[in-house]
Amino acid sequence: MAEPNAKMPADNTDSAKGFAFALSAYLLWGFLPFFMKAVAHHPAAEVVAHRIVWSVPLAGLVLLWLGRTHEVKAALRSPGMLRMAAVTAVLVTINWGIYVWAIGAGRAIETALGYYINPLFSIFLGAVLLKERPNTAQMVAIALAAIAVAVLAFDAGGLPWVSIGLCISWGFYAFFRKTLPIGPNQGFFLEVLLLSIPSIGYIIWLEATGQGHFGDTGVADVLWLLSCGIVTAVPLMIYANGAKLLRLSTIGIMQYIAPTMIFVIAVFVFHEPFGTAKLIAFALIWAALIVYSGAMLVESRARRAAPPAPAE
Repeated sequence: MAEPNAKMPADNTDSAKGFAFALSAYLLWGFLPFFMKAVAHHPAAEVVAHRIVWSVPLAGLVLLWLGRTHEVKAALRSPGMLRMAAVTAVLVTINWGIYVWAIGAGRAIETALGYYINPLFSIFLGAVLLKERPNTAQMVAIALAAIAVAVLAFDAGGLPWVSIGLCISWGFYAFFRKTLPIGPNQGFFLEVLLLSIPSIGYIIWLEATGQGHFGDTGVADVLWLLSCGIVTAVPLMIYANGAKLLRLSTIGIMQYIAPTMIFVIAVFVFHEPFGTAKLIAFALIWAALIVYSGAMLVESRARRAAPPAPAE
């Protein structure tokens, strides 16, 4: 959900503007299940295609307004950057597809679990791929998350693939996204621009074969599908401009806002079943996040309290 390669503020402090931007983005992501429920009568692949296509003009207008189109032009002339953008575009499409399908299928609780686990999976990914050594608190948090997944797998007779799929796709997306030497707004535009080619083709094919819902089933459906671009692009770009004005520790705590809202909506509004196994799993996940976040805050305060290194 959060844009992965937003930059830290230069002075490592939070700003009220950055907090307002980030909070707005997380609240929009938190309420997103209501929108996805409203378009759940459409196939998930069609909704994702419209999310992509209608994000392109919005993201393009923002770049024009910011005067940052030259970076996208440079990226389009770089085969290496295009290849990496294609990889991240595929990963984010998989993530969106799982999410849209899961909300429509009445499995919003599993999406919340997936986004709760995501920061812990990122630590695991860093340890495996980048040989980063996790600290004790991080190892404890990862172990608790693994136990939570095992509890759900035992109860359901199989892995909670929605949660795992969301977690893995977003984790790898964030990992590869860091390799793109381009700003978050520009990177998002580049991804949806590349994805728009097959998406437009898919929408045209749906309409030509009578399977599409854009213009054939009433004005309401047209407006809902057009709005897919707004609910996709707006939170991402708001977040991108807010995260660079916040400390990493602040972002780390705020990222739990959206999955918490999704969890509350799933249980108390959508009335999805929440049995003993899920209660135990979520308790383990919440304990893991408390351990992880507490250690992160302590480490952040220690760094701020440490005297600055002498200038050479």
